[in-house]
Amino acid sequence: MGVTNIDADTLECLRDKGVQVVDVRTGPEIARGVIPGASHIALNQIAARAGELDQMAPVVLYCQSGGRSAGAAQFLVSQGFQQVYNLQGGIIAWAAAGRPVGSLA
Repeated sequence: MGVTNIDADTLECLRDKGVQVVDVRTGPEIARGVIPGASHIALNQIAARAGELDQMAPVVLYCQSGGRSAGAAQFLVSQGFQQVYNLQGGIIAWAAAGRPVGSLA
């Protein structure tokens, strides 16, 4: 199974089901806001920190516009993750859809 690209509406539905949401942007980028409930694993740390994620649970990755998170999602699939999603358009699309943006908890 590969990566599934999703939109903000689909992510909102998945969030209600307890999906793991991971922001792969840099520290300065996340300081401008994150999707509420997301954890932060910068793209350059995905390989080292993938073990922090539950391989059997769905995981959604996002970045600013969807490019970096797509690469991170492909990496997780190569590591055996079964349900991997990429937020198309990233946090830009999320905010444009009127979804909330908050600070990292």
